Amino acid sequence: MNRIISPKNAQKIMKGVFWASGIVTIIILLIIIGYILIKGLPVVNLEFLLANPIDSGKSGGIAPMIVSTVIVTVIAVLVAAPLGVGAAVFIEEYTEENIFVKLIRFGSETLASIPSIVFGLFGLAFFVVFLGMGWSLFSGGLVLAFMALPTILQVSEVSIAAVPKSYAEGSLALGGSKWQTVYRVILPAAIPGITTGVILGMARAMSEAAAILFVVGSALAMPLSIFDPGRPLPLHLYVLATEGVSLDNAYGTAAVLVLLILVITVVTNTVVERYSKKMMGR
Repeated sequence: MNRIISPKNAQKIMKGVFWASGIVTIIILLIIIGYILIKGLPVVNLEFLLANPIDSGKSGGIAPMIVSTVIVTVIAVLVAAPLGVGAAVFIEEYTEENIFVKLIRFGSETLASIPSIVFGLFGLAFFVVFLGMGWSLFSGGLVLAFMALPTILQVSEVSIAAVPKSYAEGSLALGGSKWQTVYRVILPAAIPGITTGVILGMARAMSEAAAILFVVGSALAMPLSIFDPGRPLPLHLYVLATEGVSLDNAYGTAAVLVLLILVITVVTNTVVERYSKKMMGR
């Protein structure tokens, strides 16, 4: 059978396709982030970051929104990270492949595919009404934790599975217990991947508006505790844009949100990279 394209030319063509895919991905990212920053950065200044909103956000700043965003994100990570990492350790280190493990994975995949607005309705019915927690940042943080949980679990499971089995075998051969092996060998070796999962979960928690629309109360005042209502940045952005309050301030809020996520991602990746080099003795 005659070849239409020689293996050498096929190699060149596919290399070009993969290069083009990478370049297009970068271009799309730069266009989106660049457009938001170009439209939003002229609005951002020290007063915008530190002042309270005036006239429903038409003027003034976004200080309470930044504080609300940080609080709900921290609550989400503090709840979702131990659960996700713990479930991943259980699946990879403490049990065999069975129906229970399949149920955990199925539940995680199902959670990941549920629309964020459904999480918001569940949070309203369960946390706000049934448990009587009211509209608060704590209710919002718990809803976002449920959304971040599948990402943290799945990435942590892959990271733990990627740790060479010889590491655990060496620890057990030296007399270490199962828990000591997990705590001192497996988790430190998997920490870069686990951190990546937490960052992805954190980024999703920081950028969700629909999930917290019904549970945080949308208050403009500075929250004084986690049980106060608030208005995180994505929700403030949604209100400013959809209700026609101020499109300029909406772009400014979006720029702050993008920069916040970028700073957290870059700083965390830098710390993880240094930790990985230290672990490898470089």
